[in-house]
Amino acid sequence: MKIGLIKEGKIPTDTRVALTPDQCMDVMRTHPNISIVVQPSSNRSYSDQEYIAAGVPMQDDLSDCDVLLGIKEVPVADLIPDKTYFFFSHTKKKQPYNQKLMHTLIEKKITMIDYEALTYDNGQRIIGFGFFAGVVGAHNALLTYGKKSGLFELKPAHECRDMADMVKQYRHIQLPPVKIVVTGDGRVANGILHVMEMMDIDSVAQNDFLDNEYPHPVYTNLKNELLYRNKETHEFHRNEFHEHPEQYECLFHPYIKADILINGIYWDTKIQRLFEKSDVNDPAFKLNVISDVTCDIDGSVPVNMGASTIADPVYGYDKKTGQQTAPFINDDSIIDIMAVDNLPNELPRDASNMFGDHIIKHILPELIAGDSTILDRATICSKGKLGSHFEYLSDYAYKA
Repeated sequence: MKIGLIKEGKIPTDTRVALTPDQCMDVMRTHPNISIVVQPSSNRSYSDQEYIAAGVPMQDDLSDCDVLLGIKEVPVADLIPDKTYFFFSHTKKKQPYNQKLMHTLIEKKITMIDYEALTYDNGQRIIGFGFFAGVVGAHNALLTYGKKSGLFELKPAHECRDMADMVKQYRHIQLPPVKIVVTGDGRVANGILHVMEMMDIDSVAQNDFLDNEYPHPVYTNLKNELLYRNKETHEFHRNEFHEHPEQYECLFHPYIKADILINGIYWDTKIQRLFEKSDVNDPAFKLNVISDVTCDIDGSVPVNMGASTIADPVYGYDKKTGQQTAPFINDDSIIDIMAVDNLPNELPRDASNMFGDHIIKHILPELIAGDSTILDRATICSKGKLGSHFEYLSDYAYKA
């Protein structure tokens, strides 16, 4: 089997990689029947020179590869017919902006295996960048608070060499007694909580968080079972919640009196929002920094007015007018919103290293085995036809 690491062609360019130089060599040492080549690129977090120094061959033309690994959507002009690709296709929700990509995958008889759809039998995702989305989302929340309050400055994650360099700054930061609400209980939330630990911010129980004041910064973590309950039974059952979220109500409202919200929950349109836009004018509403890591426009955080960028990550939301405005104004009527939708790309080397480890441990054995239910569940299309788990995309995937 010959595996090719493609250069990223989507604009703006993503600098993450599916396998680092050391991981490529580890795979080839462990599996003599597998060879890996890398398409030259000037935009990777791991340079061509690092791959060459590790002993990984560079190759412009990848048409002789069996499997091609990328990160973001491949431009349609770059797709090689009859190949097997792995990348985040953003097609499984019938995203209109990628319908042309979907048509081309079908026309070129490509086998498209989507990282996002790689799951265990219980539905849990196997691979992703959620942990580092949480890490950078939490860092950006603190950066925003420091800049808004004028109390301290933090260097953005993308200006740091890696996470260790980013975290090194925390030893010089002393937060005032703020209250931080963290939502979620998956990989994103784990990344957020890692930063809370690195900043020595104490965790407190939900009731204590609401009832008490503290002389130091604290946070509380609202997992799904603490954030939602069945409207009739007032209980939480995970399977029921995932199957019928419309039967559940959100319990976030008492936490609007906190200072900072770092939102790491999964959300869809059937799930109640954390609050409504009208709530921001409630005198009890004190949140003045919101880091919306999950970044759904007008979603669980209804004042998310659109994705921001790594270069310009924060905008203000004027509670009086409901309009976007300048950030970092020390004014109670302005909420600062961090809504970057590609946060892991701020720490691309760390994120790539963890991602590659997951590929080697969980996905490569499935590729070698050949017959894999895990890969089958994630196959959007194959040889001109939709995969068996994605036939619902027929009106989106096939040209009329």
